[in-house]
Amino acid sequence: MNSRRYTLVQAASLVVAAAMLLALPGCTKKSSAQTFAPVDLQVDVKAPFRFIAYGDTRFHDPKDTDAANPLVRVALVQAIAEANPAFVCFTGDIVYNGYDKDDWKVWDSETSGWREKKIPIYPTLGNHDLHGKEEVALGNYFQRFPELNNSRYYSLRAANALVLVLDSSLDEDSGPQGQWLADKLNHVPADVDFVFLMFHHPPYTSSSDDRKYGGGHSARPHEQALAKILQDRQAHARFRIVVFSGHVHNYERHEHGGVTYFVSGGGAAHAYPIERAADDPFQSKEVNYHYLLVEVDQKQLKVTMNRLDLTSGKAVWTQPDSVKISVPAAAAAHAAGH
Repeated sequence: MNSRRYTLVQAASLVVAAAMLLALPGCTKKSSAQTFAPVDLQVDVKAPFRFIAYGDTRFHDPKDTDAANPLVRVALVQAIAEANPAFVCFTGDIVYNGYDKDDWKVWDSETSGWREKKIPIYPTLGNHDLHGKEEVALGNYFQRFPELNNSRYYSLRAANALVLVLDSSLDEDSGPQGQWLADKLNHVPADVDFVFLMFHHPPYTSSSDDRKYGGGHSARPHEQALAKILQDRQAHARFRIVVFSGHVHNYERHEHGGVTYFVSGGGAAHAYPIERAADDPFQSKEVNYHYLLVEVDQKQLKVTMNRLDLTSGKAVWTQPDSVKISVPAAAAAHAAGH
């Protein structure tokens, strides 16, 4: 074999080897992205109905109090069960470590009361839910939520509301997920009054990576870009857009361009105070363990923050923030005229 032929054989072998390597799962960044049609779920309710939104629970060994406050977590789960919501929406970081089967067993045990009451649970992935080897973490996650059919992002229809659940570990404003979201927003059914978006990382927060009070996260560019898209949409929409996120271990509410943004990360991960901006609609220097009660009616909804304080050793419940949100005035006037 002459040297030129030998070189060609070597080159061909390298091409084949590279192709085989790229075909292996996990070898490229794109391998972790969703490549099939997301599910479209439906819950059988009629307006008015109520659901719960909250997150950052970090289910984990209750003896390990470094990960979260287990007493807060249990009290919130019990209170949610007693509220009898139509369903529960999770803003992510369900468990402390997504790869850890024992963390998921704590989830199974501590939320058994929800399953006894047949309360549906619709989650979004948080960064902790993806800890460890991704396929292992996702395997634990989808085992608990088989109705998702391995969809990392998906939609849920509930009466006059449409819930669009995103995975903020993937691009929300571009790529397959961004295209899916754009298509969903382009084809919102005529009888939908409210479009809820749910994903882990918040587009707006007065928290900061500077961690002035020992904890915090700044808003990231992709979520900020998504917020701009949503606000441009809201300017011409007949429905109202509302966003639920977590990641920041406290409660926040922000209003931008007709879109209301809730940060609900007070599910038991250790909460921290926030240096709130002067124009933040909700002001508080406290840590706020909580869940959100969302009451949906025709053309209007009400969101109430239910705060839990266990510092005295006894559960003290308050409702320091509540807001009513209506469909855009033009849409409401058009509906009234018919």
